[in-house]
Amino acid sequence: MAPRRWFTLLAALLLAATTLIGIAGPAQAAVATTGFKAVDITGGDGVILKANVIGPATAGRHPAVVLPSSWGLNDLEYLAQAKVLAGRGYVVVSYTPRGWWLSGGEIDTAGPKDMADLSKVVDWTIANTAADPARIGAAGISYGAGISLLGSAFDPRIRAVGVLSGWTDLVYSLYADSTRHRQSAGLLELAAQIVGKPSADLTDKMADFNANRDVAEVMAWAKVRSATSYVDAINANRPAVLIANAWGDTFFPPNQMVDFYGRLTTPKRLELRPGDHAIAELTGVLGLPNDVWTSLYAWLDQHLKGTGSTGPNPVQVKPLNASYESYPDWSALTGTDRRYGLGRIRLLDGTGLLGGNPSSGWTKSIPTDKDTVAGGGIVLITNGAAAITGEQPKIWLPFVDRGKAGVWAAERPSTVQKIRGSAKLHLELSGAESKGTVVAYLYDLDAVGNAKLITHAPATWLSGGGSRDVDLRLPATAYDLPAGHSLTLVIDTVDPLYYEENASGDAITVGGGSYLDVPLR
Repeated sequence: MAPRRWFTLLAALLLAATTLIGIAGPAQAAVATTGFKAVDITGGDGVILKANVIGPATAGRHPAVVLPSSWGLNDLEYLAQAKVLAGRGYVVVSYTPRGWWLSGGEIDTAGPKDMADLSKVVDWTIANTAADPARIGAAGISYGAGISLLGSAFDPRIRAVGVLSGWTDLVYSLYADSTRHRQSAGLLELAAQIVGKPSADLTDKMADFNANRDVAEVMAWAKVRSATSYVDAINANRPAVLIANAWGDTFFPPNQMVDFYGRLTTPKRLELRPGDHAIAELTGVLGLPNDVWTSLYAWLDQHLKGTGSTGPNPVQVKPLNASYESYPDWSALTGTDRRYGLGRIRLLDGTGLLGGNPSSGWTKSIPTDKDTVAGGGIVLITNGAAAITGEQPKIWLPFVDRGKAGVWAAERPSTVQKIRGSAKLHLELSGAESKGTVVAYLYDLDAVGNAKLITHAPATWLSGGGSRDVDLRLPATAYDLPAGHSLTLVIDTVDPLYYEENASGDAITVGGGSYLDVPLR
């Protein structure tokens, strides 16, 4: 089906849904609104951006929110939430970034042209609506989040930002721990080909990424599109920044959010919840009650209206298996590291002890081209389903082939162990080729062999070989390990989520001196 026909169908469905939502009640407008109006906005170099606008029907100037649409979607994405925000007293302008759907130009991937476009949308909003120029916000999901945050570095008129499932470091998103993220990058590329107009620059960079060539150039391109490159400018402009992401985001893993949040000196808030990319806020897009969007309302009210509050503690987390918690800062959330040494593998069950001081005099050989049932799942689907069901992805640990993986299990504690923060793995390797990849999975193992995934990450090295150390910071998490359960580490070398750099038919050897540091409260 052609993009124009998809656009027409999507418009009809979303407009119908928004009408029903208005009748049903959860997103019922608090004040009368103008109704939606489709508009064309001229972007930074004359391209036409498709947009829609809605606002309060009452007289006077109002705070305004600009909503750039997500990667692969268009300005109709936010119809339900735009109506809610208008009913709360905001002028809302949603627009489709260049290169997508019916907007002109080619995809700039949150580059300089997108920054110029965002400023032109702000110009248009001030000139053509009842927006108060001193009370402008920008927010969005995913691509819209990234554009909004980056835009606050270049346009000081943006006074509040909502970053929902966005990124702060595109280099880390593509190459975390030197490992290319295969499935997430592949989905982004596919969406651009189906409903977008990729620029030659984007096409070239994705080809280089997939072929693992000209890495420095791809990283330089990604750095230009990373808010972490402009944190000083953002701090100087002092917008109020809300960051809301998921523990299991397979596109933009959470460590980059934590690091960026720590560098911000503006009014700021960090929220992390279970789920995958854009899953936590999905029901809000459909017009249903949603915690993420409720937080955004409060944030905008506080910083654009001067009313209400998001609460005294700016760091709020929903652990994977516990109730909401809040903290004054990230350091107050993180626990004290407890070191678990990796011990000798037992012949009886092919499992080593995880715990105590790192020991010496043992090795474990792991083949470089054999996968196991241990895995991170499927991008969007696995962690997304976990957010909906409340059940973490799990495996039956006896099915992990000990000939293809290393397994280490800790003694079972008599009390709940609260894991908060980023675990750090140190591996002493020998027999390694000059390039290679390992993947580490941290599990909660019950008494009958069921293992729930807590967090995981790959690590790749691209030079050296022989004996070497690998240090891996796993994605931040919050998880309560139940009493009587065993914290269990699995290490193998293949996961379909990622490109791996292993030689076929080879092996790496993990040896004594390896350990895992786990932050426990």
